[in-house]
Amino acid sequence: MKVKTIITAMLCCGMMQAQENITPEVLAQLQHTGSVTGAERALQNAIQSNSINKMALVGNNQQALDTWFSVEVKNSGISNQESSGRCWLFTGTNVLRQRAMKNLGIEGFMFSHVYTFFYDQLEKANLFLQGIIDTRKLDIDSQQVQWLMRNPISDGGTYTGVADLVTKYGLVPKDVMAETYIANNTSEFNGHLKRKLREIAINLREQSEAGKTVKELEAYKVDQMKTIYKMLVMAYGEPVKEFTWAPRDKKGKLMGVPKTYTPLSFYKEVCAPEEDLNADYVMLMNDPSRPFNKVYEIDMDRHLYDGHNWLYLNLDIDDLAPLAIASLRDSVPMYFSCDVGKQLNRTNGLLDMKNYDYDDLFGTKFGMTKKQRIQTRDSGSSHAMTLVAVDLDKDGKPTKWKVENSWGEKYGYAGHLIMTNEWFREYMFRVVVNKRYCPQSVLDMLKQKPIKLPAWDPMFEVES
Repeated sequence: MKVKTIITAMLCCGMMQAQENITPEVLAQLQHTGSVTGAERALQNAIQSNSINKMALVGNNQQALDTWFSVEVKNSGISNQESSGRCWLFTGTNVLRQRAMKNLGIEGFMFSHVYTFFYDQLEKANLFLQGIIDTRKLDIDSQQVQWLMRNPISDGGTYTGVADLVTKYGLVPKDVMAETYIANNTSEFNGHLKRKLREIAINLREQSEAGKTVKELEAYKVDQMKTIYKMLVMAYGEPVKEFTWAPRDKKGKLMGVPKTYTPLSFYKEVCAPEEDLNADYVMLMNDPSRPFNKVYEIDMDRHLYDGHNWLYLNLDIDDLAPLAIASLRDSVPMYFSCDVGKQLNRTNGLLDMKNYDYDDLFGTKFGMTKKQRIQTRDSGSSHAMTLVAVDLDKDGKPTKWKVENSWGEKYGYAGHLIMTNEWFREYMFRVVVNKRYCPQSVLDMLKQKPIKLPAWDPMFEVES
């Protein structure tokens, strides 16, 4: 029988030939399947000429947003991280500024983000270079060394970074150390910083191979850190060491006598930290790709060499949500992160599983579960925001949530995003709550010895 006859017979029978390669026979079957009918021609033309999201947008899901929430933490002022990956820093300081505004009796207050970011970058540079020294005996092609070389520094981060940096370096008001262009547009400078760090790293490894001791390598590292410090000063400015400041009202009038502070004394006074930002808080994760009710620690995932690795408790979403609700009921906002780009309507700021219908657009079902999306790196936590509100039904169950974003007041709903509870369950990953909102059963789980996971695990990209 001729090849053409065989192919025709197979197509008629709906058979698919098993092949390792795309042979002419297999290609013929694919081409037959991909042929566009007359009815599909208009859709094909539209898809090829327009944004996918515009084509997939569900028209009857564009009703006016329901912006009323039964439980809401009042906030004042929307921040803007501009073209930088500092969402984790904006979110962490936005949580802290709620406390500061209450203690100062003012509204519209902002901490300086560039002050904290300077020390974040300095500490991350040291963390990377010390990691190179610690792994000097490993082959350069080992996974650990290659991970370090791929990730010498970034402007992304996590809650633990905020806690460690604030505890070590304090905070200053935004009007004491203002943003720079580079702070708002980090990509170009970050590339040069990475290149310099990699150069120092390879020199460290070569010196180790030549017989230099650890103390000699660390002395070289400290000497090279002077260059890194100078680069940071050129880009972000010299961090303030002492300043005189007093709060002002909405009209700019001083509210009290100006006082002289150090960044640490300012943090301790205006935030009045009665608790340890690390020990008294817990990061809760919803990661169905791993067993629930277990504590995990991410190796080498911290901002400071002497800081805390990222540690979290993995909970079922039905066990996690009530803890977040308890915090909001007590008017305490939270550090929150999610996969923000999925099913986001960028016009109105709604995160809803019904926003876009990709299934009908492409004639196939996108059916992976949350677990499968994590395992295949299709989904993960990409952005941190401040969780400020939840709407509860008559049975006390959440129907929707609201977050304060850091993309400016013109984005979304007056600088906020609103998410349906269905979306929350699918794309929410982390929330940081004070342990006082955790039942004893959760506190008991935290006593477990953490399961150590590698920094390159699919769930642990830094938030930006």
